[in-house]
Amino acid sequence: MAQRTVAVASASGLHARPAKLFVQAAVKAGVPVTIRLGEKAVPAKSMLGVLSLGAVRGTEVTLEADGPGAEEALDTLAALLARDLDAEEVVDG
Repeated sequence: MAQRTVAVASASGLHARPAKLFVQAAVKAGVPVTIRLGEKAVPAKSMLGVLSLGAVRGTEVTLEADGPGAEEALDTLAALLARDLDAEEVVDG
């Protein structure tokens, strides 16, 4: 199983816009991704699950995925979380 640990960089943490952008990217990833904070793990494509983590700026979360494309999906999602999504215009590609 592939894993990445990353600190949430967005000023509001994983709430509102940053959570929405993260969940949208997780859905597009094409592989099931789990986001973990401590002992709590939720599907990355679940908006309610991601919000329920309560991750604030600086919180370290672990992303996990398995299967073909897992490494690439985790690289993309980790890079997204490492940016302040509150402070930038994100172009949806």
